[in-house]
Amino acid sequence: MENKNIFLNHLGQTTKHPLLIEIDYAEGIYIIDKKGKRYMDMISGLCVNNLGHNYPSVQSAIKAQIDRHSHVMVYGEFVQDAQLDLARELGALLPKNLNCIYPVNSGTEANEAAIKLCKSYTERTEIIAFKGAYHGSSNGSLSISSNDERKERFQPLLPKIKFIEINQVDQLSWITEKTAGVFLETVQGDAGVIVPSHEFMLKLRHKCKATGALLVLDEIQCGLGRTGKYFAFQHFEIEPDILTLGKSLGGSLPMGALVSNKNILDAFSTKPALGHITTFGGHPVNCAAAAAFCKALKTDIDLKEVDRLGQLLAEKISSHPEIIDSRHLGMMFAFDMKSPEIVAKVVHRCLEKGIISFWFLSHPNSFRLSPPLIISEKEIQIAGELIYQAIDESIL
Repeated sequence: MENKNIFLNHLGQTTKHPLLIEIDYAEGIYIIDKKGKRYMDMISGLCVNNLGHNYPSVQSAIKAQIDRHSHVMVYGEFVQDAQLDLARELGALLPKNLNCIYPVNSGTEANEAAIKLCKSYTERTEIIAFKGAYHGSSNGSLSISSNDERKERFQPLLPKIKFIEINQVDQLSWITEKTAGVFLETVQGDAGVIVPSHEFMLKLRHKCKATGALLVLDEIQCGLGRTGKYFAFQHFEIEPDILTLGKSLGGSLPMGALVSNKNILDAFSTKPALGHITTFGGHPVNCAAAAAFCKALKTDIDLKEVDRLGQLLAEKISSHPEIIDSRHLGMMFAFDMKSPEIVAKVVHRCLEKGIISFWFLSHPNSFRLSPPLIISEKEIQIAGELIYQAIDESIL
């Protein structure tokens, strides 16, 4: 009880109802508590551990970099091998036009910086975002997120932000020559895994190009293999002007990045100079982990298998009569139920059975899954059966 007392009373809390698993260690798709109970991590730390826990090549890269050096200078001044390795390995996954990477501390910071980059490059001030969006919790990223209840206490936020609806082609007329940037999660995560239509994405891309607005795709949750492609935008045969990444990019360490064409990112060094600066962005240990993660994603992960196993899990759970609807792409899932209360029961019943699932901030009638991409077919079958049982036991 002493550990839980310190956790609850001497560490800042985010919720009145934390899960309170006391962690000992983690490996593969499993988290093990202090009593030796094993949990299947079916959310990957919320889309962070795409390669599971303690992936060997990532761990080796972290240890090797620590033995060389840690922080040596604010980002952008010294030439460091770990940052160069990240540029090479992440660049190998990207289309050629997205040829310049700015590493930052988190996905939220990536979106904060992207807001600034849009304004600096276009010399415009208006931002278009989408209803259902979640781009982070800091001031700017919260401003372009759409959960009004979560934003109310922090007003006033950034001005000149307009919200339109996904898949509503007629609302693309809101994008004009006054628009600096249009921010969209390629697959909306917190809204309950909302996948836009192919037609909408093509027309969105065309409208941004026609008006000179920069298209910013936030793939902090849905990028880097999560949807069965290296990047979710590849499902739609388009490319963004700016891509924001985070969560899984660091191979389990804190990491974010803006990715764009060098001509656009150069605005940070000229319009004005030092337009975005960061002390710990591009930290060499984190960059070493991120480079190793990107390399492993390319060489070790079969994305067709990610898609196939994702379909198996979706079919198993959505076949339960209490599941009203479900959505998934690759290994990113939302399962709709009748009420938030039933969702809470399912999440806690799963926990008792050694399955870590979770809920959505803005879609309380659903529970979410995002298992590590390394999960096996046998583990998919076991997890699906246990979750099915947890639903059964939650409605008695």
